Amino acid sequence: MTWWQRLEDARVEKGWSRKELSDHSGLPYTNINKYLDGKIQQPRGDVLDVLARTVGKSLLWLRDGIEVNEHNTVRALRGRMTVAAVVGKAEAGTFREVDDLDQSERMTLSVPPDERFPGARQLAFDVSGDSMNDLKPRPILDGDRVLAVAYEDIAHEAVLRDGMVVVVERTRDGGHYREWSVKQLAIFQDRTEFLPRSTNPKYKPIVVDRDMYADDGSQVQIIALVRRIINDLPF
Repeated sequence: MTWWQRLEDARVEKGWSRKELSDHSGLPYTNINKYLDGKIQQPRGDVLDVLARTVGKSLLWLRDGIEVNEHNTVRALRGRMTVAAVVGKAEAGTFREVDDLDQSERMTLSVPPDERFPGARQLAFDVSGDSMNDLKPRPILDGDRVLAVAYEDIAHEAVLRDGMVVVVERTRDGGHYREWSVKQLAIFQDRTEFLPRSTNPKYKPIVVDRDMYADDGSQVQIIALVRRIINDLPF
């Protein structure tokens, strides 16, 4: 089931018309129609968060179909499998126009729950390029898939520290273009550096002051903490 189908179910459950959903959310009626008809599959900004709050649901439920308890955490049972969304490609140095990204429903994987962060969403990124081919003790190679936990779900309990391997989102031109890449953290008093670990000298660190703007003017945020590396053999 897609997020807009879940939104439609929540709208019907409340007994609202589409116009009433528009009024309660403050979002334009024409946009509500496009959302519910699946014509805008990846809304910009905080639209999904606004819609989730409007219908009394969590963002996790609306976006990913994951039920949460009263503490807003997922209950994953030991030994059971859970779902990870394959978010997209992590490729250092490549900015893609957001509107041109794949708008189809995301592929999902069945994966074991993360024992350290059982309440966090798991996200998978397909790695392209050699920007982390010299990471120690195990390189991340072109064609690998990294399994990560959403950092916004664990930020309260996972303080950033040197050596963490993370997925970084860098945006420019008002958020119209973005790059996802895997980097290793180096934290200093006045800055954070996101380091490639590569034998290829073309990759350079992203140096970020405390305002989270990189030295090239792009805005940077950590979106996931890498926990596993997957490389399935072809069959």
